[in-house]
Amino acid sequence: MTATVSVDAVMLEARAAELGKRSIKTSAKLAGIDIAIGCIDLTTLEGKDSEGRVRSLCAKAIRPRPEWNEIPSVAAVCVYPNLVSVAKSSLAGSSVKVASVATAFPSGLVDLDVKLADTAQAIAAGADEIDMVIDRGAFLAGREQLVFDEISAIKKLCTATSAAQAIPLKVILETGELGSYAATRRACDLALEAGADFIKSSTGKVGTNATFPTALVMCEALRDFHRRTGQKRGLKLAGGIRTTKQALTYLVIVNETLDETWLDSKLFRLGASSLLDDLLMQYEKARTGRYAGADYIPKD
Repeated sequence: MTATVSVDAVMLEARAAELGKRSIKTSAKLAGIDIAIGCIDLTTLEGKDSEGRVRSLCAKAIRPRPEWNEIPSVAAVCVYPNLVSVAKSSLAGSSVKVASVATAFPSGLVDLDVKLADTAQAIAAGADEIDMVIDRGAFLAGREQLVFDEISAIKKLCTATSAAQAIPLKVILETGELGSYAATRRACDLALEAGADFIKSSTGKVGTNATFPTALVMCEALRDFHRRTGQKRGLKLAGGIRTTKQALTYLVIVNETLDETWLDSKLFRLGASSLLDDLLMQYEKARTGRYAGADYIPKD
């Protein structure tokens, strides 16, 4: 594993605040909204999830606004393993992928054999992508090798069980529980070295989820990994992302810290449930000069 990288929290927050002030308007705003929609992992991870709820979500994922043909489909629909097959059949024939959380989401506090079984269930049901959670307790206790080995094992399973190609693995760090930007940077480096295809900020199940400074430190980890290895890995930001302004700021952070080639669903995702509605309303405002209102947005 790589050496620990120091993080200047004051400078990091100042830089994130500066990027957050960028004003994006007119055609640039429309282009940004289009990118953001195409990079969404439309998510439902509630105890009350049902087959009907997932089918409805999948229909919205394919055609977010049916009367607007120019609006792209989202990147993926993210569900629990037991609902993967429902999502898979509902999305058949579309470009939308099925992502599944695994490894005892959201806590990750089970033995590795249970995590592997959870992942295998999702893959067998047809998951195109896996979102795993790390054991934050182990990481914070200094048991980094255990966390590294578990990521590596899940990555190996994702590679070995796919008939066509390796299933992308998104590693959820739950940055809101890590306590510092330095710990977040260390977790990013560890996950990338262990084989993560994406590093992901949050489960969306804790008080603090994605933030602009956290996104910046994650982008810096990806930038440095690319410089060191020549490999591009992806970023997924999730948790509390509800507004177009937030989404566009994240696009700015990615573009300024990495480059525009990362602004593609192959390398960038926004995990969200309510964000899509705001993007569609803001799109109509930018396009027509007036808001349609939430009642005019198709419900999932």
